[in-house]
Amino acid sequence: MKDIVLLYENCCIYEIIILTYFLKATESDLIYCSVDGQKITAMEGYTVIPDAALSEINLSEVRSFIIPGGDISNIDQDIVYGCLKTLHEANTLIGGICAGVDVLEKAGLLHDIHSAREEAFDCVLDKNIVTARANAYVDFAIETAKALELFEDEADLQETVAFWKEFRRA
Repeated sequence: MKDIVLLYENCCIYEIIILTYFLKATESDLIYCSVDGQKITAMEGYTVIPDAALSEINLSEVRSFIIPGGDISNIDQDIVYGCLKTLHEANTLIGGICAGVDVLEKAGLLHDIHSAREEAFDCVLDKNIVTARANAYVDFAIETAKALELFEDEADLQETVAFWKEFRRA
């Protein structure tokens, strides 16, 4: 199963960098895509060449689909919303952080679930959807990794929390 990150012009790489580190460290099949498969320049100035166009992704093979924040007007397209609806119907784990949450809302996925749109939550997993505010990028990475069962055991999870959230040396 594949873990997909949707990149787009002026997206925020920093919001997903820890999560993508967790995915690569656990040898997940991580694929970066863009709507058209063309290179993008992230908000931080990085130029990234995606692995595929969104239309090339076989949605039946997707384990998770992640949308970082940024200038989401660049992905305000039917193909994105259709993809999200299909994945949601298949109970695929979907994550959105910062403005990525707005994309999930526009796709109609946040109806009847708790999300970071509510004042009470910085990061929340509900009904296979993880949402987070921009400043909750560490929590977003950990909650998504927990949902994907990337941690070997509780000790691995606690070591990760200690390192990334509490800044304790490993």
